[in-house]
Amino acid sequence: MTIRVCGVVALSLTLLSSVGGLRAQEAAQKTNEPKTIVLPLDRLNEYVGQYRPKDEPDVVISVYREGDKLYFEGERLARVQLEAESADHFFSHGLRLVFVRDAAGKVSGLTAGEQGGDEVTEVRFSEVGVRLNHFRGYSRSEVMMPMRDGAKLHAVILRPVGSEMSGEPLPFLMQRTPYGTSGVSSQGVNRGKPELAASGYIFVFADIRGRYESEGQFVMNRAIVAHTTKNDVDETTDTRDTIDWLLKNVPNNSGKVGVMGVSYPGFLAMSAGIDAHPAVKAISPQAPMTNVWMADDFFHNGAFRETYGFDYVQQLEAQKTDAVVQSKEDTFDFFLHNVNFAGAASAAKMEKLPTAKMFVTQPAYTKFWQDMAVEKHLTKVEVPTLEVGGWWDQEDMWGTQGEYAALEPHDSKHEVFLVLGPWNHGGWGGTTRHLGALDFGAATGDEYRKTIEAPFFEKYLKDRAGFDLKDTASFRTGANTWERYDVWPPKSGFHAEKLYLTKDQGLGFAAPVNGDVAASYVADPANPVPYRNRPIQPTYGTGSKWRTWLVEDQRFVSGRKDLANFSTPVLDKDVTITGDVMTDLFASTTGSDADWVVKLIDVYPDDAPAPMAGYQLMIADEIFRGRYVKSFEEPEALTPGKVTEFKWSLHGADHTFLKGHRIMVEVQSSWFPLYDRNPQTFVPNIMMAPASAYKAETQTIYGSEKYPSHLEFLVPESSAAGASGLQ
Repeated sequence: MTIRVCGVVALSLTLLSSVGGLRAQEAAQKTNEPKTIVLPLDRLNEYVGQYRPKDEPDVVISVYREGDKLYFEGERLARVQLEAESADHFFSHGLRLVFVRDAAGKVSGLTAGEQGGDEVTEVRFSEVGVRLNHFRGYSRSEVMMPMRDGAKLHAVILRPVGSEMSGEPLPFLMQRTPYGTSGVSSQGVNRGKPELAASGYIFVFADIRGRYESEGQFVMNRAIVAHTTKNDVDETTDTRDTIDWLLKNVPNNSGKVGVMGVSYPGFLAMSAGIDAHPAVKAISPQAPMTNVWMADDFFHNGAFRETYGFDYVQQLEAQKTDAVVQSKEDTFDFFLHNVNFAGAASAAKMEKLPTAKMFVTQPAYTKFWQDMAVEKHLTKVEVPTLEVGGWWDQEDMWGTQGEYAALEPHDSKHEVFLVLGPWNHGGWGGTTRHLGALDFGAATGDEYRKTIEAPFFEKYLKDRAGFDLKDTASFRTGANTWERYDVWPPKSGFHAEKLYLTKDQGLGFAAPVNGDVAASYVADPANPVPYRNRPIQPTYGTGSKWRTWLVEDQRFVSGRKDLANFSTPVLDKDVTITGDVMTDLFASTTGSDADWVVKLIDVYPDDAPAPMAGYQLMIADEIFRGRYVKSFEEPEALTPGKVTEFKWSLHGADHTFLKGHRIMVEVQSSWFPLYDRNPQTFVPNIMMAPASAYKAETQTIYGSEKYPSHLEFLVPESSAAGASGLQ
């Protein structure tokens, strides 16, 4: 959920994007800067050109000369003047650049880095230095805005310099956030949203109630309430009151408002589309927190997201700011030796924090969690809505798809749009050619922002042409192509197909005949399956691999004996799956409760180019807590030894398993410590389960004519079962 500035994929951009912040420290920095020398113009000309990292061709920087000065900039980097400390060595506000020469003495590249920090190597690919960005200057002001109940909320307003009195009234583009606004700046908005900043908007960044500079009480994911008195406030009323104030008090505005945000700000963006202010003309909830019990941040199908809930609640409720939780201990060990969440919360002295108390006392889908759910309020389309999400979003993948699914049946004017790309949480904010070891072959984040996001707001806030998305844009992974559909999941040109789990670890499109047990394993809560490579750092802690864990190579667990793998033969043609991936699992346990984790995995050939040789890439995955098989509100014990049908969604996918790959389905009964351990003995409240309740049990997966465990999804019409790519 923590998205302040959307990620960039190249280290060079990460390093250099800090230059604007370093300017504020210039006076202090100068005392540590080396002495400058003057180089002749012909020597300066040797450095002029364009540079990029070898593996990130989309992140280009330019070095160019104006008069006797040498400058450095990028498409999302403000220009800085380079000072020479010696031949080939330059600096600027804490940044160091060293130009590299080839054997013939010609400049062939450079290394860049902050003093004492990491360096990145850039390769020179052009001898022509050009201006790359279109940064506009934005003035900054701060305001306190009164709400209907008397609380005052803080906001930072950025607007193009000179626009207060110009002849062009500008629309507002607003983000409301719990993460603070002190770092908001002209440099930041130009780097973070270069396309929108270049066009020109009045940007508003507002601290929500009870956070940072705003007054009032903060309530996590504050539920929408009936508005009968002035004290009946929620995020919809605070949004309306904020907009009322802006329209009346900010000069030369056009009277139109757009609202956008990622994660928690995505939840707040959707709130702007519920009982919407008439001035709101477009919203873009991106990876929005939507139902934090059902499938977003805190629970998935009843299984508690232990590390995330533990860290995030401390981050937002233990302070008015959001300092990150840090620890040197492997969180796997920490949660294991504290037995249950109540023990871990007590150890961290967080048991009195409001949401932590609800975790412990109300682990089922009670009215408290139901009231928070956003999707039940989406019974009509009030404003044009652009929903955005990523296939490997480690925090809020479901919210994007859940909100679209709720709105789409009411979309009579065709004003609800969906974008699903090859991204982690907020990854569309960067260039994003790569995610972990994956290479998508194009700058997918740049493509989305330039061809969809910016034109969307230009259309609805400025009445400009250029937005041509009919409904859904989906990046088909594996094939690495953008697809466009009339609706999601697509209907025309696709049909449903089932992939069956069979005995001897088989997997195929033919339904099993006879058969019985497909696999069994012993799941021991004392030795749970880790969800990512250890050591496991706190979610946002130093060195954490949290942001890319969904694309980690699954070979680190696939050889364990306490899970089951089912695999197809090597594919003799491409196999494409699309839409919601549904699991229909027939299973039994010797215990009275169990968790079921199902992963759909793309297994790369052993001779694939490094680093993908033999790689096991998760495509879709999800957990289900057995006690909720009949009701999420009223959990019940499972009957030991009884074959039970468990059905749940692994959520959306649009992926091509290429010829020469294999399709694998992995089933396991723990995913620790992202999810708390199921003791496998039914207890009223797992959050407080005693150590004696945690017992090893045998889990059995069935694959027979009577009990046909399978996955179901859509495939293109041309891929009938008999031509599925299997021998």
